[in-house]
Amino acid sequence: MEQLLNKIDDLETKISFQELTLEELNQQVIALNDLVARQQHQIMLMVNKLQAIEPSNMASQAEETPPPHY
Repeated sequence: MEQLLNKIDDLETKISFQELTLEELNQQVIALNDLVARQQHQIMLMVNKLQAIEPSNMASQAEETPPPHY
């Protein structure tokens, strides 16, 4: 009977540590999710800024005249 009680105590201890670990991991996931959301927002801002920049003065590949050896 004593051995059974010891095993139950061990299991209860392990469960409490697992609950703590799960909560810590959950907090890390939340923090990483926030970080990813901020980074996605920053990337979208950069994309919008790049799209708003006027195209360069260089001609496109289709507008270029072929070199003389063609």
